[in-house]
Amino acid sequence: MEKFLKKHYPWVILVIMTFFITVSVLNAKNDSATFDEIAHIPAGYSYVTEQDMRLNPEHPPLLKDMIGLPLIFLNLNFDTTKQFWSGDGLNRIWDDGQWIAGKHLLYEAGNNPNQILFWARIPIIIISVFLGLFIFMWAKEFAGILGGLFALTLYAFDPNILGHNHYVTTDIGIAAFLTFAFYFFLKFIKHPTWKNAMIGGFFLGLVNVVKFSSLMAYPILGLVLLGYPLIKKISHDEVENQNKSVRTKIFFSYLGKGLAAFAISMLVVWIVYFFNTFNMTSWTISKQINFSFPLSDPNILSQTTNSMLTSLNSSSVLRPFAEYMLGVTMVFKRVAGGNGAYYLENVSSDASASYFPLVFMLKETLPFLMLIVFSITFACIKIVHNFKIALENKHVIKNIRHFLQTGVMQYMLFGFIILYSYLSITGNLNIGLRHLFPIMPLLYLLITKKVFDFLRGKHHITKKQIHIILFALLAWIILIPIVNYPNYVSYFNETIGGSKNGYKYVTDSNTDWGQDLGRLKIFLDKNPQIDKIHVDYFGGGRPEQVLREKYIQWWDSMRPIEAGWYAISVNSLQTSIYDKTNKNTSNNYAWTQNYKPVTIIGNSILIYYIPTSHSN
Repeated sequence: MEKFLKKHYPWVILVIMTFFITVSVLNAKNDSATFDEIAHIPAGYSYVTEQDMRLNPEHPPLLKDMIGLPLIFLNLNFDTTKQFWSGDGLNRIWDDGQWIAGKHLLYEAGNNPNQILFWARIPIIIISVFLGLFIFMWAKEFAGILGGLFALTLYAFDPNILGHNHYVTTDIGIAAFLTFAFYFFLKFIKHPTWKNAMIGGFFLGLVNVVKFSSLMAYPILGLVLLGYPLIKKISHDEVENQNKSVRTKIFFSYLGKGLAAFAISMLVVWIVYFFNTFNMTSWTISKQINFSFPLSDPNILSQTTNSMLTSLNSSSVLRPFAEYMLGVTMVFKRVAGGNGAYYLENVSSDASASYFPLVFMLKETLPFLMLIVFSITFACIKIVHNFKIALENKHVIKNIRHFLQTGVMQYMLFGFIILYSYLSITGNLNIGLRHLFPIMPLLYLLITKKVFDFLRGKHHITKKQIHIILFALLAWIILIPIVNYPNYVSYFNETIGGSKNGYKYVTDSNTDWGQDLGRLKIFLDKNPQIDKIHVDYFGGGRPEQVLREKYIQWWDSMRPIEAGWYAISVNSLQTSIYDKTNKNTSNNYAWTQNYKPVTIIGNSILIYYIPTSHSN
């Protein structure tokens, strides 16, 4: 099997990516609009047609530009005389305008919403394909062909990746471009040529215009940039001259090229923002600044931010940076403010430190979690073993230096994973596993590194036995998305009884993002006895347009509760029942607990049949 895979690996990649692309395209076609797509799609379309970033400035524009490009060929109606664009008569235009614009573009302007959704999603799928191939290429460099195939399989068959790699959001984009940036930065660290510095700076600039969470990489990159030249192994020709002057020269060479790379990254940011704000006036940006950080706010930080952004906006040359910094500061403000979501029978905008660890353990596949545990265990054993030997031989410092010289990829990626995880856990924005996507490709790579380090040097019989175990785990990993198709957004592992129970633990983009409205229609078409259904839908779709005459609008406080059929999004259900600020249980969904759901659509929409009307 090993020889076969090595010989025919291009065909193996083709098979893997064919599955990956097929299910992604099918879900792009069949999934209804998710909640956030309603804001991202009109923003992307307006960026490429209007060169104006007034919609959704809290995210950088590069991914929006990509999703907007195929839309310009659809001859869409998009009326910029509407209030969502001009702001006339709307008190919260700079916040709500993006959502109003999305509803207009998809549902109210005479366009085909399914066509818009599908073509806007294609660029995200393309990015995810490039990411998969890149992961294979990188893993192949340090673990060989089998290592590359191993890492690619971890990525391509992860149901969480398949659940989000076709949505118009920034999650897959930041995972991809951050991986690219780390690779090319590492290439510069190992071979500090001006060419590698410029390429690294270019990709660092690209990741900056994909998502602002990329800024979390800077502390790790900075530490490596400043620390590695101090411990770097000097070439044989320079051994006799190893002194402070040589080390200082190396340090300042790295520092100078690193600063040049940073300057290039900022130039990339300026260019991308320049083209996306070309038609934005200083007045428009000023309105955005004053809305997000009003001078009337007594908070000194808000006032300082307003002053800084206004100063940048006053210069036509620096104006693109004003829009960029506005987005950065908006994200910090939003993270500090939190986001209300259901988690473990509680609804709160205050984050829980257990959120991301628990959600990760519930939503990642069991074989993948086993590989993580194995990798951590093996790494710890290896560290202890090497430390004991070094201690016995009195070479502790030498061994540490050797690891820092040769293991830069491992500690750079692991350092970012730890920092990003820590900031996510301690932050105040618990709205989905998708926010951990920036670390996922790095996990695939590090797990591959550890697994193949473990295999190296093993006896051929032992290696064959380990291969059998690995093939069994990979077969399990491959089987999971096949069995769970197409319900990847709502995937949960077997520890809680599978995906059907996921909504009892956590909702939002982990479970219910509005993706299953079309599947609700299919259910109704297969059950013609249901002539009317009360619908409380959470998401970006329009149930009245999809379900037509069968649709009855419903929400939790409506009374009396009428006899008949109900379709309730689990996000709406759990938020209503467990919102402790609402003390009145007579106007929430507590009454549903007296009924057993008839079925569940895509693990995100519960179907009830209520035989008789009642008030509670």
